[in-house]
Amino acid sequence: MKKKSITYADLTKKQLEHLKELYIQKKVECMSHQELKQFVLEIISHQINDTIGKEEEMEAWRDMSSFFGDQFGFITLQIQQKYADTESIENFEEDTKERRLELLEKNNLEKEKQDMWDD
Repeated sequence: MKKKSITYADLTKKQLEHLKELYIQKKVECMSHQELKQFVLEIISHQINDTIGKEEEMEAWRDMSSFFGDQFGFITLQIQQKYADTESIENFEEDTKERRLELLEKNNLEKEKQDMWDD
């Protein structure tokens, strides 16, 4: 008879918590310095870049503000200035593209109206 393998459902909540803590401790102990850095980079990147909704965005903002401290205002101002021109150009190009698409669509509608009477 084959021995039944154990699953998480076979453990109590407390036992499962202890197993998880043991795993975390042993997993971290086995990781190299480079592996730890890469893991932390992935976690922080996910926390900051993959925010969903206003609450998570505000939490990321507080974390960044706390990390940069007194320099945060200066850093955000520099970024605003650096990318203001780029965004203006991108917005202009996007507006121009949308305007061209609208004109093409309008032109096609007018052409269809004219074609209908030509028959």
